[in-house]
Amino acid sequence: MTRLGDLERAVMDVLWDSVPSTSDGVTVREVADALAGRELAYTTVMTVLDRLAGKGMVQRQREGRAWRYRAAASREAHIAQLMLDALDLGGSRDAALVRFARSVTGTEAEVLRAALAAEASGGGAGPGALTGRIEAPTSTRAERPTSADEAVDG
Repeated sequence: MTRLGDLERAVMDVLWDSVPSTSDGVTVREVADALAGRELAYTTVMTVLDRLAGKGMVQRQREGRAWRYRAAASREAHIAQLMLDALDLGGSRDAALVRFARSVTGTEAEVLRAALAAEASGGGAGPGALTGRIEAPTSTRAERPTSADEAVDG
């Protein structure tokens, strides 16, 4: 999966934040208006959306003379794919996963535990089943566990 540049990310944030998955999408003008603080030309926003469509990040549908755009996948699906791509960069996936486990908070570890348990039991919790349990981290990075066992058990 291609990493997004700053402007592509800003455009995707507009789509992820303002377009429900059941929506027909938004026009270039609506995206440009949402990014008004960046003082972008309409044609710049149009070009970015066109490139994102070419990368498969957005879907578009013709409406009269205009296109309507919406994200091809959720923000969470995009982030998960980035994480999987990072694991494929080389070296040991196991070592990278252990290092990741050491960096999560207790709350985040609990979310991972619940997701793994649901997957192992064949229940395969749906995309939103566990996200409601995610809370803001209660500790700072310095207070996070220092060993994989503490991260998984904590």
